[in-house]
Amino acid sequence: MRRVLARRDMRLYVAGQTLSMFGDRALWLALAVWAKTLTGSSAAAGLVILGVSAPALLAPLPGLLTDRVKRRPLLVVTNVATAAAVLPLLLVHDRADVWILYAVTVAYGCAYTVLGAGESALVATMVPAELLAEANGVLQTAREGLRLVAPLAGAALFTAVGGAAVALIDAATFLIAAAALLAMRVSEPAPAPRTERVRAALLAGVRHLRVTVPLRQLTTASGAALLVVGFSETLTFEVAGRGLGRDPSFVGVLIAIQGVGAVAGAATAAALVRRVGEGHIAGLGMIVFSAGTTLLMSGNLAVVLAGKVLVGVGIPWVIVGLVTLLQRLTPGPLQGRVYSAIDVLVGTPQTISIALGAVLIAFVDYRLLLLVEAAVVAAAGAWLLTRPEQRVAAPH
Repeated sequence: MRRVLARRDMRLYVAGQTLSMFGDRALWLALAVWAKTLTGSSAAAGLVILGVSAPALLAPLPGLLTDRVKRRPLLVVTNVATAAAVLPLLLVHDRADVWILYAVTVAYGCAYTVLGAGESALVATMVPAELLAEANGVLQTAREGLRLVAPLAGAALFTAVGGAAVALIDAATFLIAAAALLAMRVSEPAPAPRTERVRAALLAGVRHLRVTVPLRQLTTASGAALLVVGFSETLTFEVAGRGLGRDPSFVGVLIAIQGVGAVAGAATAAALVRRVGEGHIAGLGMIVFSAGTTLLMSGNLAVVLAGKVLVGVGIPWVIVGLVTLLQRLTPGPLQGRVYSAIDVLVGTPQTISIALGAVLIAFVDYRLLLLVEAAVVAAAGAWLLTRPEQRVAAPH
């Protein structure tokens, strides 16, 4: 962590991103609460989350845009534009205005498809290969730490001062992130010349994945795991209610405990990548996640809390491993499109599994679903750990 933060540009980048992520996570929950308050409908609140996530299906287009221009100016413009896109929330007053909430969440989701690809590509430009894991670990630690406090802060601010104030705070954090990017001195190479037709250019990220075996294997294992990981969105309520006999509000405690584990996992990810390589830390993360999921079948509070910690530890190991391997094995001109291709290939199974879990819980005991989740994720991790191509460790 010290080697990364010793770089002026990375300090500016991390500071800007941390403030921006705080604003994002605070507003997302506030928007859901706002929709529920205006309409009285939980479904209306759920549509807020859908609005943020649905634009990910268009990720190949932002990925191509990311590779056609310099990343830092693109991120500056996107941050400023997103700050402006949040401001219509100031016009929301009653139920008739709820459509504005949805329009803003869709704009948010579109912006994040650009920001995700652009930020990953910019980090790959800013730091040498031997510091990529450390840089991703720092960013993931900030992300997981904010997950603990930002949603609660957003809900509290909404209750105290209203949604418009939360929107203004979020807009301000986007502008701060843009200012931090402008203050950086990173030197980016000129974008690659356009030599391909649009269709071929859009598919270039997928082609790179197909021929880059270690990255293809890690993406395949991650997608397989995420095909059941989404069950947890529903099963956490069953663990709290049927397993522990607690009120639904206890889910907040379980999520917080998982967040503590996630912070620990993110903080240790870079050291493990240097020791065992990206593919192996991701495989280990899946095994640890599986062990934690198995413990959630217990009716004992201490055992369940331990399981949530393990689940939290495993997730950032997979994320840091996947993102770092992507950055290290992908040429600069393809960074955006490969990121977007992976985003679709692992995000789609997760979305399917969230919907599937919500349906299956009406017919299948939650403990059996937890067992299936644990078994599939463990199998994906074990397969990844046994691939000889994953034995190549990251540069030190």
